[in-house]
Amino acid sequence: MQEASCYVIVLCYPSLMASKIAVFFLLSISFACGGAQPQQKQCTHIVLGSSLHPTITPTSWPSPSGQFAFGFYRQGTGFMVGIWLVGIDNITVVWTANRDDPPITSNATTLDLTHSGKLLLTTYEQEEEKPITATTSDSASFACMFDSGNFGLYNKKHSIIWETFRYPTDTILGGQILPSGGQLFSSVSETNHSTGQYRLKMQYDGNLVLYPANTLDDISEAYWGAGSNGYGNGANGNDLKYRLYLNDTGHLQIINGTSMDSVKDFSPSSESNDTNTIYRATLDANGFFRLYSHAFDETGKLKSSDVEWSALEDTDLCKVNGFCGFNSFCTLNDNKPYCVCLPGTDLVDMNNPSLGCERNFSEVGCGGGNDHVASYNITTTLNMMWSDIPYTYEPMTTKEECGKSCLEDCNCEAALFITDSYCQRHKLPLRYVRRDTNQDTVAIFKVSMRSWNETVPELVKPTVHVFTSKKVIVQILVLVLAFTAFSCLALGISGIYMFKIRVLRYKRLKESETLGLTKGLALNLFSYDELRRATNGFKDELGKGSFGTVYKGALYKGKKLVAVKRLEKLVEEGEREFRAEMRAIGRTHHKNVVQLLGYCAEGSKRLLVYEYMSNGSLADVLFKAIRCPDWDERVRIALDVARGILYLHEECKAPIIHCDIKPSNILMDDFWTAKISDFGLAKSLMPDQTRTFTMVRGTRGYLAPEWQKNTPISVKADVYSYGMVLLEIVCCRRNMEVNVSRPEEIDLSTWVYKCFVARELEKIVVGEEVDKRTLENMVKVGLWCIQDQPVLRPSMKSVVLMLEGITDISAPPCPTNTSM
Repeated sequence: MQEASCYVIVLCYPSLMASKIAVFFLLSISFACGGAQPQQKQCTHIVLGSSLHPTITPTSWPSPSGQFAFGFYRQGTGFMVGIWLVGIDNITVVWTANRDDPPITSNATTLDLTHSGKLLLTTYEQEEEKPITATTSDSASFACMFDSGNFGLYNKKHSIIWETFRYPTDTILGGQILPSGGQLFSSVSETNHSTGQYRLKMQYDGNLVLYPANTLDDISEAYWGAGSNGYGNGANGNDLKYRLYLNDTGHLQIINGTSMDSVKDFSPSSESNDTNTIYRATLDANGFFRLYSHAFDETGKLKSSDVEWSALEDTDLCKVNGFCGFNSFCTLNDNKPYCVCLPGTDLVDMNNPSLGCERNFSEVGCGGGNDHVASYNITTTLNMMWSDIPYTYEPMTTKEECGKSCLEDCNCEAALFITDSYCQRHKLPLRYVRRDTNQDTVAIFKVSMRSWNETVPELVKPTVHVFTSKKVIVQILVLVLAFTAFSCLALGISGIYMFKIRVLRYKRLKESETLGLTKGLALNLFSYDELRRATNGFKDELGKGSFGTVYKGALYKGKKLVAVKRLEKLVEEGEREFRAEMRAIGRTHHKNVVQLLGYCAEGSKRLLVYEYMSNGSLADVLFKAIRCPDWDERVRIALDVARGILYLHEECKAPIIHCDIKPSNILMDDFWTAKISDFGLAKSLMPDQTRTFTMVRGTRGYLAPEWQKNTPISVKADVYSYGMVLLEIVCCRRNMEVNVSRPEEIDLSTWVYKCFVARELEKIVVGEEVDKRTLENMVKVGLWCIQDQPVLRPSMKSVVLMLEGITDISAPPCPTNTSM
């Protein structure tokens, strides 16, 4: 049996410069060996044809020292494939394969290193094979489980073709490197190792930064950074030389890959030479990045586990962005953090404070003159801050003046007064709110005015009746005992009856379960009767589509409003739409994408349950409202939609082409946040796929030209649709309007381009006060998006950067479908 080794030559030099050359030489050899580090000379050799089973020995392949194992570990009621530290009571997982897939529950599952050189997870009941190493196309000749905690595959030339050290999840181990641009994502919890809500990024500028997941690399999103003054050292975006490196002696460092100098050392000053100590740097589920040490004795028994270093102190949990949701802030009680709602708001879910808070009173519109002033009061809180950008700020000298300006501004819902400086005005929701005694600020909140004119009824002294007759007392006792006995009997009968109903319902749900629809999805399964009752017999209709109707409903005793989509024509196309929507939106989770909560599939009945969007669609807001939304609101909506499409295109595990981006498929929630909906026509791509052939999908007026040319469709089809929607948001009108004053205004894109060329953009926003620079940028972005050639259209990431003002925008050419 051959051993898999990376041979390392150690050279000795007498000088400091020579020692740096030696380190550079060692690391260069380690990179040439596919990332395997010098301590990986010994490994457990796994031959082709080897396999593991979740419950039948062998369940794992241990390293030679027995301190690490690769294989099946238990998560909840199922199993996951990963690598963990052996000998610790509470299993310490350091790497997980396909971490966002559901745990394996079937015993008819094996992990095989096949004779064809593939590492596959095979489920025989469903006849499914899933690769663990989807990033490599080469075939392996053998595998190795190293004492360093690394697992690798090797080809016939003994060259490594894949290893876990290249694809970390939430942990790096001794000898492992996180390269420039590399990220760690926290787990959901200590027992659930799916992707959590925090990420650590080794930035190209040499700064190591902690962010909430699903956020941009922006200073306003970060809650810890290792660079100068907390963030950044002048990134140019192309410098790949900085790396985060954890060596075998427990030193966690940012190193310069060119000079091999340590830019930053996070470890304690003392250096350990104990070969029986294992080090790991982990981004914990609570958002803390820590360096741990695990010391073992000569027999392999754990002696101690310690935290050697932490990016944040234990008392700093309230500094973690995202610990509390919108409109709430974190505070400590006996050094334990908890979330508190801002004045005028209540928790969205009493059982989950991290979901944030929502307004607890109805908003008075701006059209009521001074009515909104009389309907509100002002409350203040000291030493509070948040990172949201205000929609306006003015120089002011007193908090009373700031509070009055917010009260009189119908758009203002909160204000921040910087003492003796200026007043910022904001709309809800607010995020990353903090109490900070070092900040000399006054937070001002607009709350509902409580009426003090109600008269309080005068208290009436109750009449006391004293019974002295024994006969009356006996009668009362008999009645009380009889009532008590009857109540107990009624409760007993009700309990039995309810138990039988639940048992029957459970059996009915088990019988109607449809296999294959939600493979890999964490969705609620509802019965048809449950959804019929929730929608009051499908009476409150919200909208109608080509395959079904959407109804308003309420679950959990009316506490949770939902939208129920019922497919009424279960023909082949209807079934295809049902499955497409399940696949496309089932795993998405983004603030600008409507969340799918569950489904029903009983016989021929197909229903989908979504979160309820109380403020209708963008089409209603733009085309049917009495007045057009103000300019700042339209700019925010345009960015919301762009970020949602960017998530579908680039941040999902498998890219999604929506295929039907239009205002009626963009819905508005309680906070007027725009969310993309209706994925019935969506097309999912493989992770390595950029284009696909498909039948024509979408709505006339928003269809990209390539739909009519029988050419492959890419995400640029959605970019075209977004460009048309963006122009509609800017002009607050449909892309085709017959009832216009001049014929040249019928086609929106033609008219906008003529106005742009003539430098007369004020014609498209007549009577509005708008920021001219923002208007010009949005028009240029929209015209770039509707170019006839897909290659000329920008990506959605570029669109977001251009709309945010980060990237300059050149003048667009004339779209070929727009005649001058």
